[in-house]
Amino acid sequence: MLRLSTRCQYGVRAMYEIARGYPAMPVTIRVISEKQDVSVAFLEQILGKLRKAGLIRSVKGPGGGYMLKAAPEEISIEEILLILEGPIAITACVTQEAKEDNRAGGCVKADHCVIQHLWKALGRQIEDFLNTITLRDLLDGRHFSPILQHGVEEREAVCR
Repeated sequence: MLRLSTRCQYGVRAMYEIARGYPAMPVTIRVISEKQDVSVAFLEQILGKLRKAGLIRSVKGPGGGYMLKAAPEEISIEEILLILEGPIAITACVTQEAKEDNRAGGCVKADHCVIQHLWKALGRQIEDFLNTITLRDLLDGRHFSPILQHGVEEREAVCR
């Protein structure tokens, strides 16, 4: 089954906490750690990547912490995940590394795989969806219920 990495889950949760302080209040790593129940050591790694990528900046001194470099409505969930883990790849055979190494994640059928395009398309659909969701959506409590409800209705119809 598809699973989001712990790094990505914690990264989005950390960015949510930092976004809560936007535009004027830096958020300390300790506050993020306590509110999201994530170790400071792991957050340091995650926030370091996000800072190097330019999504956040650190403020030194008393009252310091982390702040967004752009407004919450300008930062998509897809952008955060891309920085932390790279493009979504449903299977190993569709990763950029597999292409560059001229291999397909150990798959011997890569050159004539009948479903590789399906996995690529699914990955693109997920990325496109996540690109429409911003930190502002999370701050505003958007629950995506129409999207989720659509799937529930389809499953109920199949089960009848």
